[in-house]
Amino acid sequence: MASAPTVPPTSAPPPPPRSSGRGSKKGLGTLYRGTEGMWSWVLHRVTGMLLFLFLLVHVLDTALVRVSPEVYNEVIGTYKTPIMGLGEVGLVAAVLFHAFNGIRIILVDFTAKGPRYQRVMLWVVVGLTVVALAGFLPRHLSNVFGGH
Repeated sequence: MASAPTVPPTSAPPPPPRSSGRGSKKGLGTLYRGTEGMWSWVLHRVTGMLLFLFLLVHVLDTALVRVSPEVYNEVIGTYKTPIMGLGEVGLVAAVLFHAFNGIRIILVDFTAKGPRYQRVMLWVVVGLTVVALAGFLPRHLSNVFGGH
């Protein structure tokens, strides 16, 4: 009678997955959790939705001119307030960040070294946004608060 073959002892279970990014907790292992990449992802989606909502409102209020020119003029009059002027600053900031970050995403996705430099490119995006916004703010705010 042949004896059953001996089975070698099983090896130890594999170690838990390692974290691949800064700020990861308990080995959940993601590149973006809590770091610049995650905030870039969040801000890109938020600015995209804000721009979509702006465009929707813009199309609707512009359509009022055909329905009722008087109502259109009233709506446009509400836009000439300091609060709306500050809202326009937010709109321009959203457009700038979304555009520059979109270029960064293209570079990360379609260049070989993009993922390696994605964090640096995000700070370039923030810098370009701040510089462009600084060029827009003086003239715009003088129009909003200082008259025409």
